[in-house]
Amino acid sequence: MEPVTLTTDRLLLRTVGPQDTDAVYTACQDPDIQRWTTVPSPYLPEHARGFTEQMAPDGWANGSMFTFGVFLPTGDLAGMLGITMRSLGVGEIGFWGTKEHRGNGYVTEAAVAVARWAFTRLSIDRVEWRAEVGNRSSRAVAERAGFTVEGTLRSAVNNKGVLRDCWVGSLLPSDLGLPSTVPYLPGRG
Repeated sequence: MEPVTLTTDRLLLRTVGPQDTDAVYTACQDPDIQRWTTVPSPYLPEHARGFTEQMAPDGWANGSMFTFGVFLPTGDLAGMLGITMRSLGVGEIGFWGTKEHRGNGYVTEAAVAVARWAFTRLSIDRVEWRAEVGNRSSRAVAERAGFTVEGTLRSAVNNKGVLRDCWVGSLLPSDLGLPSTVPYLPGRG
């Protein structure tokens, strides 16, 4: 698939490329990004180059991962967000915000826009969110974006060679007032 560009009231969401390598490298020096995400630590210039020049473009090309840089109108990188395809009709969202732009709702705004795009253009019927237990910032973003936190999965995230418990949540098309591609029958327990 060819990369797409999305816009919101405050943001430009587009794939990243070589022109963004330095900004990605700088953002990923943040200890919180290295602690709570699966980016390498230490994060080296070659990691940023591999991400912007190979991983992100390859994900779009083969339909496995749809990466969006979250940019302000000034051109500043405010965050990164991606949907990784996990199974038929299911994508997993991952995101981080740059230290200097946290607390402004940019990642939440981007998450809603990208989920809406995924529901309407990729025929996804479930966007899953996972974060290591304790990552309260990620959980707050997910909840503000409309995700329902469904529970805790034991030993479900491998972060830098260590298995960790994680929270899991989901966003369904109906949460955004959109139809599903297939009928949904909620459980009655």
